[in-house]
Amino acid sequence: MAPVNENNSQNGSQESAAPPIKKPKLEDVLDEDDANEGQQSSVQQRKQTITDRSKQCPYLDTINRHLLDFDFEKLCSVSLTRINVYACLVCGKYFQGRGTNTHAYTHSVAESHHVFLNLSTLKFYCLPDNYEIIDSSLDDIKYVLDPVFTVRDIRSLDREDVKQSRTVDGTFYHPGVVGLNNIKANDYCNVILQALSHVKPIRDFFLMEKNYANIKRPPGDTAFTLVQRFGELLRKLWNPRNFKAHVSPHEMLQAVVLWSNKQFQITKQGDPIEFLSWFLHSLHKQLRGNKQPDSSVINRSFLGEMKIYTRKLPPTELDDVQKQLLLATDEYQEKEETSTFLYLTCDLPATPLFIDELRENIIPQVNLYQLLAKFNSISEKEYKTYKDNFLKRFEITRLPKYVILYIKRFTKNTFFLEKNPTIVNFPVKNVDFGDILTEENKKNHRYTKYNLVANIVHDGEPNSGTYRCHILQKSTNQWYEMQDLHVTSILPQMITLTEAYIQIYELQESDDT
Repeated sequence: MAPVNENNSQNGSQESAAPPIKKPKLEDVLDEDDANEGQQSSVQQRKQTITDRSKQCPYLDTINRHLLDFDFEKLCSVSLTRINVYACLVCGKYFQGRGTNTHAYTHSVAESHHVFLNLSTLKFYCLPDNYEIIDSSLDDIKYVLDPVFTVRDIRSLDREDVKQSRTVDGTFYHPGVVGLNNIKANDYCNVILQALSHVKPIRDFFLMEKNYANIKRPPGDTAFTLVQRFGELLRKLWNPRNFKAHVSPHEMLQAVVLWSNKQFQITKQGDPIEFLSWFLHSLHKQLRGNKQPDSSVINRSFLGEMKIYTRKLPPTELDDVQKQLLLATDEYQEKEETSTFLYLTCDLPATPLFIDELRENIIPQVNLYQLLAKFNSISEKEYKTYKDNFLKRFEITRLPKYVILYIKRFTKNTFFLEKNPTIVNFPVKNVDFGDILTEENKKNHRYTKYNLVANIVHDGEPNSGTYRCHILQKSTNQWYEMQDLHVTSILPQMITLTEAYIQIYELQESDDT
């Protein structure tokens, strides 16, 4: 036995000389299988303890859903940082971090507010104990912060059997028919956002986040693209589980100010048609659209095509012989070009300077078809530049699925901005744009009748007025008037009496009238 002990001692000395391969004594360890089972059971016990504690958080009843508002920018209320921000679900304020000495930790200790939500990971935590809360009763809060729509949800939005939703305070509302907060002077943006949210292809596209989730933002301080912010806003507008019956477009408008290089401001009144034009082009560009009609959801919805015939006019100071000589040259021949459009500009006739004896012309009126006659390829309109005069006529060759009409009410002269108060008489249903198409172009359009889906109105003076919009809720076939936070139902007959500024018409792809 002596040699065996000697070998054992030698082996032991060799093993002790190599620290990384140190062998534990047999009497100090369990069998390998027993050890693994012991470790697994202890891990499971720890997990079970955490799970039990996560599911049995004693502070869930302190959550105050009335104070929760996820519409504003996700900034820490103390440090103003965007990194690792948590929302206190008791008071609704935002704080950074959850570790010791962070603002959220300090707030939880000082105010005894214990339940927090990570605004990026959508996980709930209890502070200062710092454990994750797993409870299905919190899913409604998660859904308000980040609403998710399935294809089935989107298809059911316009069904007639859609029920009203209810807010935390008991207010009933229809998804999509909720007010937008006017932060200071952004009503000109609100009406455009409300109108576009009821254009079905636009709405359906932006409610599915996966349609634009892969769009990369350019370098710089633009943390979110305009497309992402617009998608977030639409999902909140159509959210059937909102805590309140209005939405603040704060983050959306901040993106507008940033991407437009402060051309459009929250604090200064702007022109909705300028905002609409910029907004549609910006969305189209960020969606990687090109000049093709099917390159983006913007072009598929609004892009039409027309031919423009331009004829130069000779100077008025020339006599008839000189005019005839000029008209015979190539420069004064009619030229044709093909152009695309996102909206059609309708020119109102000039208001009468005097009131007649019966006082009938106090508020002049004009029919919508008179305004559309500009695009019948026959009517000519004179356009003046600083040097030359031109006659132009327009021929629409392709109508889009949604026609946007811009009724030009404001004219700028040398001194001030004037508003034309002429009332436009228009039908709410079955506006036949086929009447302005030539016989050849009409053959290319199976359907030409359109129904009004949105109407934007300007009230008041040119520089200090306000904007409101009328939208059609398809599930109930009811018209609503929206002015910032105020949402009221309205009869379609009353819409035709307003000073319409921008209108959106939807093509009726059926033979029903």
